[in-house]
This record gives sequence, C-alpha cells and structure tokens, in this order.
Amino acid sequence: MQTVATVAEMRRVRRSLPAPVGFVPTMGALHAGHLSLVTRARSECASVVASIFVNPLQFGPNEDFDRYPRTPERDTQLLTEAGVDVIFAPERSEMYPPDAQFIVVPAALAEHLEGERRPGFFTGVATVVLKLFNIVAPDVAYFGQKDAQQLAVVSRMVRDLFVPVRIAACPTVRENDGLAMSSRNAYLEVEQRAAAPRLHAALTQIARALESGQRDVAAATVQAEAVLPPLKLDYLAVVDPAVFEPLRAAPAGADLLAVGAAFAGSTRLIDNVEVRTPSL
Repeated sequence: MQTVATVAEMRRVRRSLPAPVGFVPTMGALHAGHLSLVTRARSECASVVASIFVNPLQFGPNEDFDRYPRTPERDTQLLTEAGVDVIFAPERSEMYPPDAQFIVVPAALAEHLEGERRPGFFTGVATVVLKLFNIVAPDVAYFGQKDAQQLAVVSRMVRDLFVPVRIAACPTVRENDGLAMSSRNAYLEVEQRAAAPRLHAALTQIARALESGQRDVAAATVQAEAVLPPLKLDYLAVVDPAVFEPLRAAPAGADLLAVGAAFAGSTRLIDNVEVRTPSL
C-alpha cells in the first residue's frame, strides 16, 4: 500500500495499476460502512484506490467543516488492513488551486430535499467527484446508498457528461439498532445516540404503510412523524429515486424511497428506506 498526495503522483501510480481499478472516495473518519465499500471493491477489482479528502466546497458557511472528524492515521491503518493498494490524500490547495474557476452545478436532481436544505452542497459533491474521477481514472466507483440523493446526482453526472466510470451502489451499513453508520455519529451524546434510530423507525413505518396499499404520502409521513421525538424533524418524504422530487401519492407497482432527515441535538441525521408499492 502506498499513500500519494499530488495529482501528478496519483496519475503516475495509476498507470501501473492492474485493471479493473476500483475507487472508494471518502472524507475520512472511516467506519464499517466505508470499509464495506472497500471490501466490495476488493472482491470485484484487481486494484483498489481510496481517497481521503474533506471537501470544503460541500460545506455551507455555518456547517461543520472545521470540526469534521479527522483521523488520518487510523484511516490509513484501516484501509491498509482492508487491502487498499493506493490512498490518495491530497491537500486542499492540490484539489482547489487558487486560480481555479470551474465548478459542476447539478440541475433538477439537486433542487429538492438535501439540495434545498444545504444550498451548494451538491455543487461541491459533483465538482470534487468529477475531479477525483479525472485524477484516479477508475473503472468502477463505489458509493453507499445511505446518501441516496448524492448517489443519484453522481450517477446522473456520469451519464450526462459521458464519464467512463461505472457507479456501484452499495447497501447502507447499520448499527444493531438500525442507525445508519456515519462519521458524524461521533458527535452524538449518549441520550442523542439512544434516540437516533428513531429516524430509521419513522422511515420504516412510512415504507410499511405504502407497501400495505396506502397511497396518500402526506398521511403516511404525518403518522410517522409521531415516531421521531425527541429527534427534531427536518423532513420526511417519498421520492422516485430517479427524480428525487417529493411525491404526493405513491404510484402502484413502483420502486420508491422513503427519505428523511432529523436532528439529534445539533447533529443532522439522514437516512432512507426502500419502498415497493403493490400493483393494482
């Protein structure tokens, strides 16, 4: 395993890697969810590259960029043990030179939900992911389904811009009580951690209601809101994962997502649950 920090060195190393090359982009502070992506990449690819870069462009002015967990030594150890061949860990100035002018601005897929709550977030995601794809030149890139709207944006960017990378969606990894693993879970205090799985429970309730034949999404989400306290609701919605626009009625025989965000104290949690509505 080797760690490289510059674009030039990453491109040089990439030329010697056996194909296919799998890529796992991360912001570090790794947990079992990240490592599940590496495990899948390792099982499918001859070479595996992982990146560690806390991307400033996807943090808003009042968000947690400065305090975002950074554990580089532990991350390196975990990735080495997981069988990663190359870690790309650039500095901010390497990814965003002072004279950089161009960014990637997603359209309709980024308008609602996370895009509405976090203006500029998906521009930051799309820009850094395209940069990483251009630097690493992977054959396959692995993303977790917990960040469902992010996965949709990246997949659409690859399709629309003819980026020669296959996107592999990987299942959400959860704690035993249902909480989706996230680096930000480290912020949770004891009582907040105990309450955090209520978001998953609320989304599961929405999914069960719609899968049992209920069509009224608003009614299903209002009923599920009662499950959340003491979490503070940000949103609960049901979407077509190809569009990510909140639905009023659940169509029959459709593959949908119940998506949501809530606050445990000041920590924002996001999650989603798959929904398969019955046919007429």
